[in-house]
Amino acid sequence: MADIAVLERMAVVRRGRRLEYFTIAWNSLEGLVALVAGAIAGSISLVGFGIDSLMEVTSGSVLLWRMSVDADVLRRERNERRALRVVGICFLFLAAYIAYESAVDLWSKRAPEHSIAGIVLACVSLVVMPLLSRAKRKVGRALGSAAMHADAKQTEFCTYLSAILLAGLLLNAVFGLWWADPVAALIMVPIIAKEGIEGVQGKACDDCCGGIAEG
Repeated sequence: MADIAVLERMAVVRRGRRLEYFTIAWNSLEGLVALVAGAIAGSISLVGFGIDSLMEVTSGSVLLWRMSVDADVLRRERNERRALRVVGICFLFLAAYIAYESAVDLWSKRAPEHSIAGIVLACVSLVVMPLLSRAKRKVGRALGSAAMHADAKQTEFCTYLSAILLAGLLLNAVFGLWWADPVAALIMVPIIAKEGIEGVQGKACDDCCGGIAEG
């Protein structure tokens, strides 16, 4: 039974690695497109979305590092705590950036140019990110990994930010409501910051209990 459990855990780890490789590849492409489109359109929200994507790349790289020593219980627990803190720091940087850029948007009252590329990117992200987040949650529960669960939440926040980005771009393009995007983004800031603080403190989340084997 113990050997079967180990084999099952190894299979879950391999699945987790594939998810993180996909996360790194997808978010590298997504971030590049968003940054270029944002620079062309003068859209702070698109640029912010691109930076969020690059943070996802950092988070994915950290999780790959954490899973590289999954077979070693002592190193696994140590890397788990470190990975959770790094992901938490990414959350805090993301919250600070969104708060700053939203405040600048509201203060300057500068509406971005219409961006078809940004709208298409947000629509695709709204399809990809929920599926990726759900898959990461399953792996996180199976491994008893709070770090993987935190990474799944960061991917989930990318879904929310995609919806906010899309709403902001559409409301601005159709109705000229330049303030819709920064106001909606500000609503997300305390939620993201709370997750970041818990990650930095190394708090495991309730959803990570159980699974094939406890970390």
